[in-house]
Amino acid sequence: MKVLITGATGLVGQAIVKVLHDKGIPVNYLTTSKNKITSQEDFQGYYWNPSKGEIDLDCFKNVQAIINLAGTTIAKRWTLNHKKKVLLSRINSLQTLKNGLEQSNNKEVECLISASAVGIYPDSISDFYDETETKVDDGFLGDVVQKWEAEADSFQQLDIDVAKIRIGIVLDKDEGALPKMSQPVKNFVGAPLGSGDQWQSWIHIEDLAQMFVFAVENNLKGIYNGVAPNPVTNTKMTKELAKILDRPLWLPNIPAFLLKAILGKMSALVLSSQRVSSKKIEEEGFTFQYVNICQALRSLYSSEAADVPASVEA
Repeated sequence: MKVLITGATGLVGQAIVKVLHDKGIPVNYLTTSKNKITSQEDFQGYYWNPSKGEIDLDCFKNVQAIINLAGTTIAKRWTLNHKKKVLLSRINSLQTLKNGLEQSNNKEVECLISASAVGIYPDSISDFYDETETKVDDGFLGDVVQKWEAEADSFQQLDIDVAKIRIGIVLDKDEGALPKMSQPVKNFVGAPLGSGDQWQSWIHIEDLAQMFVFAVENNLKGIYNGVAPNPVTNTKMTKELAKILDRPLWLPNIPAFLLKAILGKMSALVLSSQRVSSKKIEEEGFTFQYVNICQALRSLYSSEAADVPASVEA
């Protein structure tokens, strides 16, 4: 087996490549930077430019599965221009992949595993969402994810199985959301955001990487939530971070109106509440290594938390 990955040099992509290589599975990857192209026996790069529909068709050689992670970050101020980039980067990437695959001589590709996001689910403190949910968030994120998933589903026209993994907050010590959450805590100015009651559906980076590879190896089809079994409130997340980092929490909650004034509509990223179920992927046979937030954070901050007593997750 050989896997083609878009977004292979990003946070999630690098973790997936490691899992694949540990299993002896070679990787082709696509990059928009020609100077990032490397040529190794198990890690071969190819150039593409989705905004212009350009792709090196050699990237499909001997490939049986495609993992799509491409897309401009949403963690940047939501100007009209950036919102357009967020959507088009996802749509153009999938369209370029599909057109390239149709033009190539590859008849071996069996499945596409595409990233998606839990941001498709409506903001709710009380609802518990699984993959059968039909309601869609009426804001920017809901619109983007809906169109992103529809574009991924178009690969079914090529007789390819399509799975979409709706990713929650990815926990990694050095990249992504966690360093931004932990920095104020480390500097003794950490505090829950807004009411603190909003649910945060999270997943450890290692579990997410394993999940994508599991989806490839088992030819999964349909929608799966890429979240750990135990979502937590923002208050719980903040308290566990403070405990692991051995820092006090003395400030009051940061008011929602202040976050909205500073971040604009992008404040939805920290104030929206999505309590999301992982049951479906578990029923397929996937086993999480990190099921509780204290366990996940302790693994990531093991050196800093070495002298901190282990907490018991309720």
